[in-house]
Amino acid sequence: MNLPFEWRIGWRYTRASRTTRRNGFISFISGVSVLGITLGVAALIIVLSVMNGFQKEVRDRMLSVVAHIELYDARGGALADWHVLAEQARRNPAVIGAAPFIPAQALIARGDDMRGALVRGIVPSEEVAVTPLAAAMKDTFARLTPGGWGVVVGVEMARSLGIREGDPLTVVAPSGQMTPAGVVPRLKQVTVVGVFNAGHYEYDSSLVLMHADDAAKLFRTGGVTGVQLKLKDAQLARRVGNELAESLGSDVIVRDWTHTNRAWFDAVQVEKRMMFIILTLIVAVAAFNLVSTLVMTVTDKRADIAILRTLGASPRSIMGIFMVQGAMSGVLGTLGGLGLGLLVAFNLDVIVPAIEHLLGVSFLPGSIYLISKMPSDPQWGDIIPIGLISLVLSLAATLYPSWRASRVQPAEALRYE
Repeated sequence: MNLPFEWRIGWRYTRASRTTRRNGFISFISGVSVLGITLGVAALIIVLSVMNGFQKEVRDRMLSVVAHIELYDARGGALADWHVLAEQARRNPAVIGAAPFIPAQALIARGDDMRGALVRGIVPSEEVAVTPLAAAMKDTFARLTPGGWGVVVGVEMARSLGIREGDPLTVVAPSGQMTPAGVVPRLKQVTVVGVFNAGHYEYDSSLVLMHADDAAKLFRTGGVTGVQLKLKDAQLARRVGNELAESLGSDVIVRDWTHTNRAWFDAVQVEKRMMFIILTLIVAVAAFNLVSTLVMTVTDKRADIAILRTLGASPRSIMGIFMVQGAMSGVLGTLGGLGLGLLVAFNLDVIVPAIEHLLGVSFLPGSIYLISKMPSDPQWGDIIPIGLISLVLSLAATLYPSWRASRVQPAEALRYE
């Protein structure tokens, strides 16, 4: 293929002959610039992929335990008939499941150990239609019977309290009863009938599930206080929640999972934007290293530029030669960064455990980061802008040196040759 001479000469300059010490140094600087762009682009892809994976992993594990939407009586009391409210909610085509529940807080005591817990009263036969955890542990949840006073606890709570199936626990309700001696807390001894592992530290360490009838008696709610809903698509929770709030009226409070955990997800989005800006600046620094490379090349090639001008090359053609050289370095660096970044991002589940085993450390303690494995979810919506930004920055870095090359005067450059 017969390429324009600007492309051919620009590509030749990109390869920078090493026959002289000066040319070898320019080639080294050019290689460092390309390597800098490669590492910057790769770092951007890897970091954003990890943040995407972290958000997706936490969201999926969270939604395996909690419902997509929760409905409450605006007066704060028990629902007279939860079936009626559930049937009204099911009229929305996005709702595919409903189940009653009683949310409460309590203290869990085991010997001298005591900790706060989120207690959720459920009906096991109905819960399987709403949460994936209940569907996956149907046989275990079936052990929660009315009057049986059994509970299912998270694996982290079981580990910290040293309990197993069949062990007793004491549940302390927050509101006590008045006696001549003062307020006496309500205590109830329950039996652990199962242990669940949702993979989400917050729920594994604090959630306690019991039958709704037992929860209503212990916390004196008078019956079911809320209805959980499952949607066809969890990402539609906010829109469907608004629709239900309008259709069900002001007597019902509607809360979707994005509202309940909004602070956490907003924080992740802000962190992702900030990391994108910071790492883009790293790519910009690497890209603008091309300026020094091209300036040195222009200085070294002044005689060549003068000869080309004498042979009829226009200033625009001279400028194009050095823009091609810089653009080639940017393209090579960007492609290298995309390849390296995607290679690491798609194999992070193998690379990170190997490094952790080698160094004897854990990068993601579950008690701090909610999950214990490094997730990765490369998305084209992040990768394509990264590549384009890298190319644009590389091209912008070539403008000044290329313009300077086009201003070289042949007579001036050849005076001492």
